[in-house]
Amino acid sequence: MISLQVSEDPLTVKIDHLKDNPYDKDDDVIKATSFEVISTLRDVLKTSSLWRDHVQTYTQHIGDFSFPRLADFGAAISGGNKVQCQAVLEELDVYKRLRLSLELVKKEMEISKIQESIAKAIEEKISGEQRRYLLNEQLKAIKKELGLETDDKTALSAKFRERIEQYKDKCPPHVMQVIEEELTKLQLLEASSSEFNVTRNYLDWLTALPWGNYSDENFDVLRAQKILDEDHYGLNDVKERILEFIAVGKLRGTSQGKIICLSGPPGVGKTSIGRSIARALNRKFYRFSVGGLADVAEIKGHRRTYIGAMPGKMVQCLKNVGTANPLVLIDEIDKLGRGHAGDPASALLELLDPEQNANFLDHYLDVPIDLSKVLFVCTANVVEMIPNPLLDRMEVIAIAGYITDEKMHIARDYLEKTTREACGVKPEQVEVTSAAILALIENYCREAGVRNLQKQIEKIYRKIALQLVRKAALSESNVAEEVAESEEAKAEGVDKSSQNAGWK
Repeated sequence: MISLQVSEDPLTVKIDHLKDNPYDKDDDVIKATSFEVISTLRDVLKTSSLWRDHVQTYTQHIGDFSFPRLADFGAAISGGNKVQCQAVLEELDVYKRLRLSLELVKKEMEISKIQESIAKAIEEKISGEQRRYLLNEQLKAIKKELGLETDDKTALSAKFRERIEQYKDKCPPHVMQVIEEELTKLQLLEASSSEFNVTRNYLDWLTALPWGNYSDENFDVLRAQKILDEDHYGLNDVKERILEFIAVGKLRGTSQGKIICLSGPPGVGKTSIGRSIARALNRKFYRFSVGGLADVAEIKGHRRTYIGAMPGKMVQCLKNVGTANPLVLIDEIDKLGRGHAGDPASALLELLDPEQNANFLDHYLDVPIDLSKVLFVCTANVVEMIPNPLLDRMEVIAIAGYITDEKMHIARDYLEKTTREACGVKPEQVEVTSAAILALIENYCREAGVRNLQKQIEKIYRKIALQLVRKAALSESNVAEEVAESEEAKAEGVDKSSQNAGWK
């Protein structure tokens, strides 16, 4: 049908009905094509019920069956776009029209198959998950009925209560109140909610801290003197200060935390002496370096609302050591950074102030923590690089370095023995004279510390180890050559005796 506008007011159009090209109804090719269209339409209607209303409308309103109408109906219920359907309508050749319609219906059939496979896969997945969920729920109900297992929230609450039970008498009342409130909140929350995970992690940290649990300190001055002398030679100022601290603790019956800052050049033993002090006092030891630290959250913790929030280093320290009076070594305090995340030097003021750290507040825990019994030992190379408000809270002990005589004792009594064992060399295999060590110190290791001296001794022992292994390998190869030569000589003797027997 072609329409042409004749006038606008009133709207008048002229219509011409297009007539199909004449065709033979008994043509086998046209019949076969139409039967294929009908067969494909049936398959489409089997897989998809979307077009059944169209079929009912077609059978009610379309009177006589004809091949052109069949082609138009096939194009109508297919998923072809406007251009493809318009091409079917414009085609006046009946056979070509049936072919175009058949292509669209076949395409619709393929789409229906893909849709069916997708629906089947999704249905199998959903049914499998539902089945697994139902079985898990039934298993939980059976275990709960038999008393074998409680639900997740009850089990978590029982675990947290069991943890805090050992510190219940020592735990501060305000902390116990927060724990009880959070446990009640945990029971009201859904296990799938994000708030549930935040509360669970918070309770995990709160109940893991050693509230009021202090390790028994050893106030034996003579034992401490012996341990300090075993580990380090010299450093009389440091040892004297630690012995004074122990003596005061013995007289008072309890020890207070102090902040000691060991300053000096690299390699003089500032870091290693912290471990010796902890051993002498029978305290747990924890070390963390603040060199280049630019984030305040590393010291004060993150807010709980942040994703991946964690407490600061001091809370992690207390959880790791399991006591509330450890020795904490803060390394490289003169190399604190300062970035966009705040000023860590200012954040350390609360931590290292004896008047404030009895109520240290971590952003994550948000409850006061008593750090007054913690002994802080800081190390620094240059005291002038430490901010004055922070330096004012410390007791600075300067370690100038070692003289030649002290280096000789350290090399002989500590460095040489440790290096020899590390290289696998036995004492009877090598002898390092005092003259050799003195020459090494005066000519190659004139710095204040002994780190470079240790490197040079390690270098010497590596050379000795190589010579010992090479000498052993050469002796083994010589023995092997002698054995081979003797075997060859025996073989030649046998050959000559056999030749002589032949001549006879």
